[in-house]
Amino acid sequence: MNTEKEVINYWLDASRQDFDSAKILFKNRKYHHSLFFCHLSIEKLLKATIVKNTKSAPPFMHDLVRLAERGKISITEEVRNELAEISAFNIEALYDDYKLSFYKKATRIFSEQYLKKTNKILKWLRKYI
Repeated sequence: MNTEKEVINYWLDASRQDFDSAKILFKNRKYHHSLFFCHLSIEKLLKATIVKNTKSAPPFMHDLVRLAERGKISITEEVRNELAEISAFNIEALYDDYKLSFYKKATRIFSEQYLKKTNKILKWLRKYI
């Protein structure tokens, strides 16, 4: 059986790896994939906060706003809006109905903005670990 610390460290490491992947994908001009990994990196860090703050396993969900709420993290309206937008990357990158429009939206400039936002959110979230 894993300790709480081991589980938290698992989520922290997975989050770091996913953000590293997001940066590599961005550098290689795979912008829509980069945005998907931005989502994953935040999701996994939120799951670490859930384990830490609730002493329970994180739920099987991908909605970043709901995960922040489950992790008992107080968020501003600005952060709530950013998390909601980034949550959409998960759906838009995976489902065929959305892929083409997401691919067009995921320009270099758009993706670079969200890499910076993701980095800012990740730094902010680490305070809760």
